[in-house]
Amino acid sequence: MKNSFFNERCDENSPKWKQATNREIELYQRNNDIRSPFERDYTRLLHCQAYRRLKHKTQVFFAPHNDHICTRMEHVSHVASVASTIAKHLGLNEQLASAIALGHDIGHAPFGHHGEDCLNKLLEQKEGFNAPKKFWHERNSLFFADYIETLQDPSGVEQPLNLTYAVRDGLICHCGEIDQQGIKPRAEDIDLYSIKRPGLIQPFTWEGCVVKIADKIAYLGRDIEDARQYHILDMASYRQLREIVGSTLGFEKKGARALRSGKAVNTTVLINDLIVDLCEQSSPEKGICFSDEYFKFILELKKFNFANIYNHWRLQEFQIYAENIIKTIFRTLKKTQMYVQTGRASQVLKLYPKLCSTFEDWLIKHSNYKHFSPEKHSFVDKKAILRYNTPQIFDITDEDSYTKCIIEFISGMTDQFAIQVYEEIITF
Repeated sequence: MKNSFFNERCDENSPKWKQATNREIELYQRNNDIRSPFERDYTRLLHCQAYRRLKHKTQVFFAPHNDHICTRMEHVSHVASVASTIAKHLGLNEQLASAIALGHDIGHAPFGHHGEDCLNKLLEQKEGFNAPKKFWHERNSLFFADYIETLQDPSGVEQPLNLTYAVRDGLICHCGEIDQQGIKPRAEDIDLYSIKRPGLIQPFTWEGCVVKIADKIAYLGRDIEDARQYHILDMASYRQLREIVGSTLGFEKKGARALRSGKAVNTTVLINDLIVDLCEQSSPEKGICFSDEYFKFILELKKFNFANIYNHWRLQEFQIYAENIIKTIFRTLKKTQMYVQTGRASQVLKLYPKLCSTFEDWLIKHSNYKHFSPEKHSFVDKKAILRYNTPQIFDITDEDSYTKCIIEFISGMTDQFAIQVYEEIITF
């Protein structure tokens, strides 16, 4: 119901407000800033490079040349729209929901969830494939927000984003793949890096819970729409869609409006109906939830998408190509460790100019790497020259740390840039 969560919103009257707005270190203060803490976080995420790269990262269909196919940035915009609409209607903090939604996927790898799986396998090789996931994009979004992404302060020095606890919490707890009803926030604040698996810990705020559900609402119908654009679905699939709607919602009910022309689920109608159902059903007592009919509909729609879209043979063929790209870049950089330790990254990678310039800059910014200048016959502190006030995250003398350094570097690439680097490496 409208404003039914107003007393639960994360604002100055909330007992969680102090912790929710806590920043470990302030990026900078302005005497004339008119924004709330969460509006400032929204702006910081909007201007960071990881957000900009989302426009060339896969949502479902890889490196799309079709301008009308959903990319990761468009998906994030959908989630922000859905989350802010729900938060506004329920009386929650719309600014907090929008900030979490905008940044929730900044840690996504190139080539979508398959790229994520590839990077995880590269990290799991020592412990076997039954080991807990070491690379998962929810945690990586938090990691990028805390340690990788920077903005210039008024003096021109690159500083970490230093987001509020509530937004950082929403990034790592946004996993929408776990099918749950009646989501409620946890009571206590915790060390966010103590979370070892995606989807097990609920967000700290109701706004974080809203984003978690908005993520699911945003992608279900749009993935079907894109599959239709690429002629992934056949007539049997469309018949199956009609049966799903009829069996879960009933053709005579309002949910049947989700079908148009007997062919595909209409994305905007579906999103609207899911938002309305969620807002009507949710309450502080029940949690964030759908009606039984719509919850069943969502589960059936997810099954349909996996069977007919995500596991389609055309996507699987590209997954082979994407995995080869990621592994080739990884193996190429792994061979450079000895040279990197002596400050000669640019020399060993000179045949790959795109890879060379970006990887050395990454090392300067985030590791204990020192560039060696042949002209000066000495090491040059480029970190000071480039004015990076960033912590040392990776130790290039340690094999595991250097491996992690490479994995994180690849995770920040766009589809197109990864393909360009791959072609640099294999072209003679």
